[in-house]
Amino acid sequence: MELIDTHTHLYLKEFDSDRYKVIENALKAGVQQFYLPSLDSKTFSLILDLERLYPGICFPMIGLHPCHVHPDILEIELAFIKTFLSERSFSAIGEIGIDLYWEKSFLKEQQKAFSHQIHLAKQSDLPIVIHCRAAFKEVFEILEQEKHPRLRGVFHCFTGTLEQAEQAIHYGMKLGIGGIVTFKSNSTDRFLHRIALEHIVLETDAPYLAPVPYRGKRNEPLFLLRTLSKLAEVYGIEEKELAHITSANARKVFGGV
Repeated sequence: MELIDTHTHLYLKEFDSDRYKVIENALKAGVQQFYLPSLDSKTFSLILDLERLYPGICFPMIGLHPCHVHPDILEIELAFIKTFLSERSFSAIGEIGIDLYWEKSFLKEQQKAFSHQIHLAKQSDLPIVIHCRAAFKEVFEILEQEKHPRLRGVFHCFTGTLEQAEQAIHYGMKLGIGGIVTFKSNSTDRFLHRIALEHIVLETDAPYLAPVPYRGKRNEPLFLLRTLSKLAEVYGIEEKELAHITSANARKVFGGV
């Protein structure tokens, strides 16, 4: 059984003491690929270090996370992304988007960064990975403005309604489903079965959002199996079949690399 973790921050300090053991444990369990979203220019070298150590296993993205958007450095960060896009290949531009849960002061700057990075994705023919928290309206407004046949990607950590899921899919996005689907407070498991599996990919967002029974602890790619188990229950199919479908979906998004 092959699984793909489409969103994991293995380069962060939470893994400094046992990063390679975490990766090896996941590989042994069948999680064969890890897609690494960028936060800002400061995290970029850490991501490339993992790519060098695990070629064909760890795949870097480049992007400016909305919580790292600040007017004083916005133009520098966007220029950094544009420069590296011209120098080498990436699996996606991400994670990008709008977050009005942690930071409401810089909405205009977040909107500018999101739109600009979508433009870069379309120019480079790359998928995008969207971060959206307390900002579905604002994210969909920009996706409507930027819609294009080549626009595609993953709506990371999807926790919206059925209508919002359908809207995200309309804009070419797969739904990234992670540990939250196992939470009792989660409601997406009540309607996900109405979403065709061709629109679903799996993710952890490690070290964040560990699934039950690890909720509140550090998340890691190995725990993707818990999300797989819950989704197989929701869709009423075997875990092996679900793993095959979601991995194929991930390869389709990221170009089969």
